[in-house]
Amino acid sequence: MSLRKVTVLGSTGSIGLSTLDVIAQHPDRFEVHALSAHKSVDALFDQCQACRPAYAVMSCHDSAEQLRRRLEDAGSDTRVLAGEEGLCEIAAGADVVMAAIVGAAGLAPTLAAVNAGKTVLLANKESLVMAGGLFMRAVQESGACLLPIDSEHNAIFQCLPVDDSGVPRRPGVSRILLTASGGPFREWSFEQMSGVSPEQACAHPNWSMGRKISVDSATLMNKGLELIETCWFFDVPEDLVDVVVHPQSIVHSMVQYVDGSVLAQLGNPDMRTPIAYGLGWPERIGSGVAELDIVSAARLDFEAPDEDRFPCLALGRAAVRHGGTAMAELNAANEEAVAAFLDGRLGFTDIPRIIETVLERADSAEPDTLDVVKLADHRAREQALRTIEEISRR
Repeated sequence: MSLRKVTVLGSTGSIGLSTLDVIAQHPDRFEVHALSAHKSVDALFDQCQACRPAYAVMSCHDSAEQLRRRLEDAGSDTRVLAGEEGLCEIAAGADVVMAAIVGAAGLAPTLAAVNAGKTVLLANKESLVMAGGLFMRAVQESGACLLPIDSEHNAIFQCLPVDDSGVPRRPGVSRILLTASGGPFREWSFEQMSGVSPEQACAHPNWSMGRKISVDSATLMNKGLELIETCWFFDVPEDLVDVVVHPQSIVHSMVQYVDGSVLAQLGNPDMRTPIAYGLGWPERIGSGVAELDIVSAARLDFEAPDEDRFPCLALGRAAVRHGGTAMAELNAANEEAVAAFLDGRLGFTDIPRIIETVLERADSAEPDTLDVVKLADHRAREQALRTIEEISRR
């Protein structure tokens, strides 16, 4: 069996690290073709030394030059590329692409992998949030195999029948139940959350994630984004998707059928499980994750989310209903607000205020080209930054 070449976009982040861990467990199946990072020169250098990829890309040009010099000094044959152009090149050059760049920066290279007809493991939810219709049309036209890696969407995928090309079907599906841990402030009042620090927001009770995604989990915006992703990926209307808070993070999502059946995917909260599922599909391969001890888990709790305390979830639903570029604008505003919060320029409970203001002032268009999406993203960021500045002066 020939080795499958894997490109990992965002290899120094939590998903990237988990992906390389799973790949290392199967040297007879996979080889690392290319790796990418933004500015983490030291981390990417170490990965290049360990994995010896053909290519390494840094989105920051200065960081790419630093990496190039270090690899040359070390006698490495890895070729270093830079910027979005380099990311798109490596995305189109492998058999399998793990799309794990966080945020809007991941859209162009992920779409490049799709357009090249690759097997794309989608961990970058923003690709569907920003350009869902455009993205899914590209999947159909190119014949790419798109597999979800977010634990919730991977769970839904496992609970649905699929055809031979991996396209999920939903005969008899009455509802999709998207689970949420509730984050670290599940039982806090809105007033208590006003004084939350970045360190508190990043301390997720169950999952080990990057700082931006951890804040999204704490505000429940991650669930607003995942709701949008669910609608696009599985071709379902927003009102067929319910969010259910499940603090143990053992049931990763569920699918309800018209006959009363509910299928659920369970497992320990470790991203190596959905990553291994994607890498091995349609087979199952080892992930290194411990087996779930359902007896020790003892109980599984479920509750409805409180959208008054966590308005970001309601904003996600509102963007879906509005349609057009509203979803791209929602994502852009959230990214800027979260960045400002992590930098100490904005309060935790100001995050939804920024997003709501941007959506109210946005002039949404039909996102029929990537340029339209990028323009909407740019304008929403400018509006978000102006609003953040206004709040910070008060």
